[in-house]
Amino acid sequence: MRKFKILLSAALFAFSPFSYADFDFKGPGELRFSGGASKGFYFGFGWESDIKKFRIGPKRYNMSEIPESYSIAITLSKDESNVWIQEFYKGFIDEFSWTLGKNKLSLRKGDFSSDVKGSYVLTLNGIDYFFARNNISIDVIFEDNGIKYIKLEGVIKNMGTK
Repeated sequence: MRKFKILLSAALFAFSPFSYADFDFKGPGELRFSGGASKGFYFGFGWESDIKKFRIGPKRYNMSEIPESYSIAITLSKDESNVWIQEFYKGFIDEFSWTLGKNKLSLRKGDFSSDVKGSYVLTLNGIDYFFARNNISIDVIFEDNGIKYIKLEGVIKNMGTK
């Protein structure tokens, strides 16, 4: 009988709302524009298990569980002089820096000895990546207690050429 009570308690706890962790990553960042101006922004994610709400940027959505992932597209302009990131700003920007939990991302222009798409380097947690195509994405992968990892799509680690 004692084993049954322990098993029952464990099963109830596993399926209770208390077994899911809440998290809130504000996502502070800074945008930089071609004229030298800069602007702060926030784009983060949060989960409130008791009310089943998931926050993406400033908006909250009803969800039965934490989504598996969220993708942020980065589109290089036709002349490769700047980028558009819908979640960060309503127009084109030159560069950004962004912190999401323990992850640090930045996109900056550089001077390279070989041709690099847009002259851009995207850095994720200290590792540099280059555009392999004009549309790339930042994929945020979630787990119950927050961000599991971030992966980049459409990039290469070596010097991408046009």
